[in-house]
Amino acid sequence: MSGTRSEPPLIDAEEDLTPAPQVAAARRRLRTHPALLLAGIVLASLNMRAALAGASPLVSEIGDHFRLTATTSSLVTTIPLVFMGLGSIAAPKLARRWGTEAVLFGALVLLCGGILLRVAPPVVALFAGCAVVGTAIALLNVLMPGLIKRDFPDRAASMTALYSTAMILGATVSAACAVPLENALGGWQGSLASWALLAAVAALLWIPQVLITRRGTGHGVPAATAARGGGDGPRLSRSPLAWQVTLFMGSQSLIAYVMIAWMPVIFTDHGMSKTEAGLVFAFSTLVQMGGSFVVPMLAGRMRRQRLLAVCVIALMACGIGGLLAAPVAGAWLWAVLLGLGQGGALGLALTMMVLRSGDAHTAARLSGMAQTWGYLLAAVGPLALGAVHQATGGWTVPVVLLLAVCVGLVLLGLGAGRDRRIGTDPAATR
Repeated sequence: MSGTRSEPPLIDAEEDLTPAPQVAAARRRLRTHPALLLAGIVLASLNMRAALAGASPLVSEIGDHFRLTATTSSLVTTIPLVFMGLGSIAAPKLARRWGTEAVLFGALVLLCGGILLRVAPPVVALFAGCAVVGTAIALLNVLMPGLIKRDFPDRAASMTALYSTAMILGATVSAACAVPLENALGGWQGSLASWALLAAVAALLWIPQVLITRRGTGHGVPAATAARGGGDGPRLSRSPLAWQVTLFMGSQSLIAYVMIAWMPVIFTDHGMSKTEAGLVFAFSTLVQMGGSFVVPMLAGRMRRQRLLAVCVIALMACGIGGLLAAPVAGAWLWAVLLGLGQGGALGLALTMMVLRSGDAHTAARLSGMAQTWGYLLAAVGPLALGAVHQATGGWTVPVVLLLAVCVGLVLLGLGAGRDRRIGTDPAATR
């Protein structure tokens, strides 16, 4: 990690640049401590799902408190997803204007404020806070791949493994602690508000890096210009490879959020107790850390990730198929298969944003595109599958539809896993 560094603000933090000698010298002078940067990345990653996962087990209590219908209560989890998609649009532009470190710090401060806003007395504050939380997480989601591509170009896969695993760990711990914190702190408000502390600590760790980049203004380093592709780089909307990565991200996210919303319900509808269903779901989420850590490491050692994509999707499909064949009898096995497959698919999707990009600027833009459309697509999944379940009176058709999504994921993985890079390979943008 000794090669990590923080860029001076006169250099566009997301551009692929060919630095002049004085720019390179400035970068060496403005090097932040590797341990501090690593800790900042890990803590920011822990926050990227904790505020969402910690709310899911408390939706019924929140609904009872405000006397909301079941459909209205579901907005507590749906609104953040929508704003995770919409907020992703602005992230690359904000980073070019203010610098990656400053925007990451601002996102953590915004996240802290949004978490606290959710527990304010009026019900409108609950939904406004959900929107703020989703927007803050969108900025973190989009900028992290570009930061890793820029500061860890030779260790991109291992760093992606680290941050995706930390992200899942944050979700697992927050979901598991939600009810105990509610009991200990006297209500759902205390449980939700407690995660603002994690965001605040993460924000504090980014302050030195923001100050270091701002201090670079005094070095007199001239602004560099992009080496290729103009100010905005290649047109991602015209790149089949960019759309394959985007739809891969969106489809695996759709399955993930459908499982978050409905997996315990599938078990209880087939006779399992609520307690055991919750334990199986928590165990599946915990197992995801294995897939999210191992798969990016393997992906970074391969020129093509097509076979790896097929393998993780096959694991996921076997777990989903098990919910159709023997949901209760094989529940723990399906939890393992789903956990490994979902964690691996998430890790692979995040890694491909980096591996398919020729430079840090393109990585940030591809991340923005993939997560904008990906989370908007994911937001549709739980509502659509719930509607199909209500219309058919069972889980057979919804589960079959999830298997069809897995088939589509295989085709997208074969395309996104090719050895091509947007921004350096003309064939990738045709």
